[in-house]
Amino acid sequence: MGGELLREFFRDLKTHRMRSALTLIAITWGTMSVVLLLAFGEGFGTAMRNGLVNAWNRVLIIYGGETGKVYQGLPKGRQINLEESDVALLRAAVPDIIMASPQYRKNAELFYGKTRLTTECEGAGQDFEEMRAMYPEAGGRFIDANDVKYQKRSLFLGYEIAGDLFKGENPVGKTVMLDNVPFTVIGIMEKKLQTSMNNGPDSRRAVIPYSTFKTVYGYKYINTILAKGPSPVSQAQMIDQIRHVLAKKYRTDPADDRAIGIFDTMMIDEMIKKISLGISIFLGIVGFFTLMIAGVGVANVMYVVVKERTREIGIKMAVGARRSYILSQFVFEALFLSLLGGLMGLLLSWGIVAATGLLDTSSGAMQFLGRPILSIGIMIFTVTVLTLIGVFAGVFPARRAAAVDPVDSLRYE
Repeated sequence: MGGELLREFFRDLKTHRMRSALTLIAITWGTMSVVLLLAFGEGFGTAMRNGLVNAWNRVLIIYGGETGKVYQGLPKGRQINLEESDVALLRAAVPDIIMASPQYRKNAELFYGKTRLTTECEGAGQDFEEMRAMYPEAGGRFIDANDVKYQKRSLFLGYEIAGDLFKGENPVGKTVMLDNVPFTVIGIMEKKLQTSMNNGPDSRRAVIPYSTFKTVYGYKYINTILAKGPSPVSQAQMIDQIRHVLAKKYRTDPADDRAIGIFDTMMIDEMIKKISLGISIFLGIVGFFTLMIAGVGVANVMYVVVKERTREIGIKMAVGARRSYILSQFVFEALFLSLLGGLMGLLLSWGIVAATGLLDTSSGAMQFLGRPILSIGIMIFTVTVLTLIGVFAGVFPARRAAAVDPVDSLRYE
């Protein structure tokens, strides 16, 4: 039976080449619309999430504030300033902390040769590299434990400010004046997409050991503490523990989130995931209706086929063909036509996605759009929609064909 259905299907394709070609083009175009819209939507969402991770690699940002409640006889409105020692205190009291670093910051002036630039300077520890995704280019390195321990004048630069400062020279090993104090460049940050800023992009930032920063500038208090747990779940649990530890030291109400501020950057990650999902759903709906229009075209074609083959259907039924056979014949043809056009659309979409992947996405608008991603989920969704379209586009014309009266159909012209 399957072989006979295939022979009749290809015979009909051969007889009505133009009609079949236009139907296949419609299905192919609709499939490409769905697949490419979803692929670019997923690529955009991935680029946004990666850009966030490159700014804050799923960390907690801890900062002092102003007390908003009276506590143990102390008035509200007291200023809470965090210190370097708080990092060691938190590491000892909160076992889930796997990375932590104090963070100083100020505007500073860099001078090399005849070039003088102003930039954001940060004092940080070795864990800053992973938590802020500030990875060095080959041939350089980030600040390490010895830099902090011995208060070395080591300087790590963003790639943009390094390019402006050194004009094509290899910066590693060169001496730069930072606020009139000589520092040795130990590394340059590799290029990265950053969609969340912290007083400017990391590409234009200078980083030195926090111990050196304190010695050079005489700061008593740090700006923030960055901390990271082993997983998002444990990190959410860490917030209360951190607040209780610092509240005990600074004599504030643990429930007073104005006194000890803790921002979980995972909140932004979750928000971006929701935005990405919303965009994907919207693009999927647009593509789905585009494909449905092609499905309506298939249904119309099948109605025409039923009308043209009314006499043939009557003859088959007169010689004993069952209604189930007539139904399966037209459903099979509509389904095969949908899946054939869908396969062509998937192959063309794969080619476009592969070609787009060869483009440079490291700069310009493309770095925010990202590379389109043709995932298994997208292909399963598309094939499912095509199958439903094929079935529904074939069922109704097939029911009409199966309801044909053999006697009347033999007189049909």
